[in-house]
Amino acid sequence: MKAIVHDSYGPPSVLRLEEVEQPVPGRGEVLVQVHASAVDQGVWHLTAGLPYPIRATPYGLRGHRARVRGTDVAGVVEAVGPEVTRFRPGEEVYGSCEGAFAEYACAREDRLAPKPGNLGFEQAAAVPVSGVTALQALRDSGRLRAGQSVLVIGAAGGVGSFAVQLAKAYGAHVTGVCGTAKVDLVRSLGADRVLDYTREEPTDGQRRYDLVLDIAGNRPLSRLRRVLTPRGTLVIVGGEGGGRWIGGLDRQLRALLLSPFVSQRLRVLASRQHHGDLRLLAELIEAGSVTPAVDRAYPLADAPEAVRHLRQGRVRGKLVIRVREGASGRA
Repeated sequence: MKAIVHDSYGPPSVLRLEEVEQPVPGRGEVLVQVHASAVDQGVWHLTAGLPYPIRATPYGLRGHRARVRGTDVAGVVEAVGPEVTRFRPGEEVYGSCEGAFAEYACAREDRLAPKPGNLGFEQAAAVPVSGVTALQALRDSGRLRAGQSVLVIGAAGGVGSFAVQLAKAYGAHVTGVCGTAKVDLVRSLGADRVLDYTREEPTDGQRRYDLVLDIAGNRPLSRLRRVLTPRGTLVIVGGEGGGRWIGGLDRQLRALLLSPFVSQRLRVLASRQHHGDLRLLAELIEAGSVTPAVDRAYPLADAPEAVRHLRQGRVRGKLVIRVREGASGRA
């Protein structure tokens, strides 16, 4: 089968299209004929091997499967391994797995769910990683309740575009932060107020929020706390900067150390994919409460260019990898 692989860490150019052996599903695994995947910051980090500790994880370049990049997956069940009970061949699914930039990929049964019936494969592939991350950040780490005020910093990105819509679905008043070129997108997602960070600083303290969601940011912890209510919650999702050894983890570590000593809740999200959350997202999508924001789709061979585009910071929503032609249409 064709797959996007790499054998060394580096820029997106280390990724290449290659013929590799088709995987075989093991116990509790599902073999998916991949129709589409998507790109997120995690794909870049694994490609670059940055920050350095990521190279020592099971997702680093150790073992045959780790050579193939990609996490989001949408496709059709080709075969199932022993003890799989939820899926049968021919069913349309979406979820996450290792090695999704390929024509076939093996996914754990508990990381898949039936594909939303009103989405094509490309749109569905944009949901799992970013959608589940946004959901868990708001519901679990943020403990969001109806009527609360939410500030989403990074509202036009993959996670942010879902966070704005999910927060509205939960009944919150949402302020989204983005650059000038993305203001219209964030407004179309349902944000009650949109701040252009090139014209006004969202953490200047003029307004306070019950929940602040900081996505892949680098603003100092003190500035983020400044816009929280006295008992508000800050949830940090990822982060950039910090050098090759710790990346953006420095703010996260400081938040965890400081949280027990202040009235505000300072949380760091460690998202985990689960079929229950994928099913919930599918229900919200089918009800019209959430719609994936897809910027553009790239053919599988152009996955390196998609990763490069992501790092340039101009993406509106999600970038999708089209593995099979015809994956864009609605089901």
